Amino acid sequence: MTNNFKSKKRFIFIPIFGLAFVALVTWVVMLLWNAILPAVFIGVKELSYWQAGGLLILCRLLFGGFRGPSGGGRFKNGPSWGKKMMNLSDEERQKLKSEWQERCGMKNGDNG
Repeated sequence: MTNNFKSKKRFIFIPIFGLAFVALVTWVVMLLWNAILPAVFIGVKELSYWQAGGLLILCRLLFGGFRGPSGGGRFKNGPSWGKKMMNLSDEERQKLKSEWQERCGMKNGDNG
């Protein structure tokens, strides 16, 4: 087999496996919804296959976005909060702590 044939084969099979995976996940969501939610909550109806697919798309839009497999987001290349906190001086850390206590309505020394 030549390298060109392998790349063409991969080009054909990757979308097919991707669609099969999405179809399988949609089917699993439909089965789980229909097995659990109508029995637990009164008034919840069973989903059709296409409704389960629509629910997956809706959840992805609301909670996951469409970033792709890399999982890159707004802060992908920036420093993490943990690294930022480690680089703060004691004075900056105390200032940040007092600002958050004011925002949360906590008085100095009140942890609850």
